[in-house]
Amino acid sequence: MLCEGQNTEPQYLLGFKRWCRNPLVEVVVDPGHGVPLTLVRRAKDARLDAEHRAARERDDNVAYDEVWCVFDVDDHPNLDQACQMARDNGIEVALSNPCFELWLLLHFRDGPGMQGRRDIARLLRKHVSGYDKRVDFVEYQPGYGAAADRARRLESEARAAGEDGRNPTTGVHRLTESVRVG
Repeated sequence: MLCEGQNTEPQYLLGFKRWCRNPLVEVVVDPGHGVPLTLVRRAKDARLDAEHRAARERDDNVAYDEVWCVFDVDDHPNLDQACQMARDNGIEVALSNPCFELWLLLHFRDGPGMQGRRDIARLLRKHVSGYDKRVDFVEYQPGYGAAADRARRLESEARAAGEDGRNPTTGVHRLTESVRVG
């Protein structure tokens, strides 16, 4: 999986991976802190490289079972194009609207309704004292199941309203479930 964020997303996902004891998962942080379209292009290249290496070595285990990109809606240009490119190339997307911190907040409470990223961070600080873009998964682990349920509910409500990906929604639960079940 490739992450756009430098701290929050990889710290959470690496902690989650350790908790699940899944050594097959690789978390890569985009070195250029790229926008979603750049991230998807890198994921596409990584997937193709792994497939070519698997063919060359005659070992299907070298290819990736799944490739994921994790990013926020933010004010990123070409977000729709990035999501379409991901779909066209078999890359999964864990998109959070407005931000990844929504996923973190769902570990403690129901969705807050439409909010900006600063508002989500402020609400998260009520549950995680001094939250500052640093994540210790141990603080979130007890609420993981509730977060996944809440995220599924938000996505289901958005889909029923014909507003996939609306604020607030997050697809991180689909990624974590894939990691968890291996």
